[in-house]
Amino acid sequence: MTNLLTFLKSLFPPSYHGRVLLVGGTVRDMLLGREGQDIDLVASLSDAELTALGFAKVESTSGAIIYFRYHHEFGKIEITRIATVGDLKEDLLRRDFTVNAMAMDLSGKHHDLLGGEDDLKTGVLRACSLHTFTADPLRLFRAFRFEADGWRMTPECAELIRSQDWSESFSAMPVMRFSLEMLKALKHKTPERFFEQMIGFNIGAKFLPEIFRMPHIPAGPLQHHPEGDLFTHSIQVLQRVAATSYDPLARFCAFFHDIGKLATDPALYPKHHGHDNAGFSLAVDFCNRLCLPFEHRKALAWISSLHGKANKWDELRDSSKIKMAEQAIKAGIVDFLPMIAAADKVGNPPMSAWDTVVRIAGMNTRELGIDQEKLEALSVKDRAAFILQKRVETMRARPLPE
Repeated sequence: MTNLLTFLKSLFPPSYHGRVLLVGGTVRDMLLGREGQDIDLVASLSDAELTALGFAKVESTSGAIIYFRYHHEFGKIEITRIATVGDLKEDLLRRDFTVNAMAMDLSGKHHDLLGGEDDLKTGVLRACSLHTFTADPLRLFRAFRFEADGWRMTPECAELIRSQDWSESFSAMPVMRFSLEMLKALKHKTPERFFEQMIGFNIGAKFLPEIFRMPHIPAGPLQHHPEGDLFTHSIQVLQRVAATSYDPLARFCAFFHDIGKLATDPALYPKHHGHDNAGFSLAVDFCNRLCLPFEHRKALAWISSLHGKANKWDELRDSSKIKMAEQAIKAGIVDFLPMIAAADKVGNPPMSAWDTVVRIAGMNTRELGIDQEKLEALSVKDRAAFILQKRVETMRARPLPE
């Protein structure tokens, strides 16, 4: 905190210090002893004064005007203008939750006008005003994301959400705003809470219709899936993976690994034959619709396609194991394919010698001891099969660890 305040004092001329305050998540994280990612400020400074200091005027995703500057050490600095410091409370009331509506001046003095510090101590999420969610409906998903981080809404906050139908409120909201909240939630300690709250409050079907179908779809035959429905199964797989990995991509793939089951004809329930293959194309369309990064699309498509085979690892031929490892390398899922397979089918033996198979699958032709002249003499269509056979021979020639 001292370093940050010292930096801000050096950034703004001394005559500005009384008109600049830290606000929002920056203050919250300071009081929690967490290292914040960005700096949020309010300032009673003119447009000319801010631009002269190198701040660029931009429209935020919520429609508010902010002033932005990047610093190589402290990251993004965002400023919201207020007319005078006396208007601070009005600015704080426009924010989402009281724990995000505390301020601190550059001398380090704390300004808690809405009782956020008490809520911070008890982990409570309290709306700043009756207009918190109507002002920006994205805050509904932000509340669910905070719950994934261990916060709990007050009954009054929950009632504000339940008090109206929000479906029309999302009509103009870019899907990327929702997706960003979902991806942030996946980094928290109980990521499943985000999806459970969406279902519990019946909010967000516009963005994730898939999860609202899941509770009505059997996960599979009861002898294999005593948990019953697909939503419960997906939550359990996410929880198991989250217990061993903080990787948000692994957690994302864990929760949606069975997306292919959404394509099953209900007449075939409770079985889902072919859901692995169906999941590949569904995953691509799903990620494209949510405007997710390419790595998510690629990873989920291949997790959907491969997790069923991974559950039968010991039954696979050596060539099939090599092919799976090659695909996992290309898809970037080497580290968490075995993790998701184990979480999907509890009690199944681990994928034995996976690391060794991956290493062999990643060897180049020189490392495999392939004669280049002999390889080049083969037709192009025969080369892949020849290299695969060499990989299998290498795998069989080396004692694989248990």
